[in-house]
Amino acid sequence: MSPREAHTFRAQAVVLRHFEYGEADRILTLFTLERGKIKAIAKGVRKIASRKAGHLEPITQCSLFFAKGHDLSIITQAETINAFLKIKENLALTGQAAYVIELLERFTYEEGENRDLYNLLVDTLVRLEENPFPRTVIHYYEVRLLDLLGFRPDLQNCTVCGKEITAQDQYFYAHGGGAACPACGRAQTDAWAITMPALKYFRHFQRSRYSQIKTLAIPADVEKELGLLIEKYMTYLLERSLNTPRFIRDISRPYQAN
Repeated sequence: MSPREAHTFRAQAVVLRHFEYGEADRILTLFTLERGKIKAIAKGVRKIASRKAGHLEPITQCSLFFAKGHDLSIITQAETINAFLKIKENLALTGQAAYVIELLERFTYEEGENRDLYNLLVDTLVRLEENPFPRTVIHYYEVRLLDLLGFRPDLQNCTVCGKEITAQDQYFYAHGGGAACPACGRAQTDAWAITMPALKYFRHFQRSRYSQIKTLAIPADVEKELGLLIEKYMTYLLERSLNTPRFIRDISRPYQAN
């Protein structure tokens, strides 16, 4: 490796977020194919003449060239691979994409390459643009993310007594890591009731490939229950509330004039 190569590198990345730094710079949080989650600085990107700014917006997949800096790597070149314009032009889809990114950012650290997570992120953003059932895309992402992070819930057997879960309303016991039968669930003050239809869809997402569920339209009442359940489980695992679900609910409410 030449001295130049030792101090520069390329990476394919999705911009998760950025914040202003100094008079004209931005610090970006990126999830890269080659190095996992990293932070980097884009110098002068807020200047009118900057050619990099449009390539470094959140929810953008890009090809980047870096120079190694003292504390942060410096983005010296940027080229857009996918700007996900359909997402950015649709407020509802923007909210869903922001939720995808928030989950990934909250659950991950700067700990090196994770190609499976990168591919899941990119695939999910592409699917949000293409699929008329965005909540189906989101639930598939949530379930796969839990799998990849090692938090896959057990939905086949009671996590308290070990008995097989039968076709009736059950409980979800976050502390145990999955479903609980009615007897055990009622005995746990922090277990949440879950109807059999919601549990059925949860299981379906766990065992299926995306091609098998991409046209799945979840009944509204079941989708609401499943969405709230997964959100509560994510909150339990993170030990803090998420920001984007409230935004998604706010923009989904019908407009009411004063």
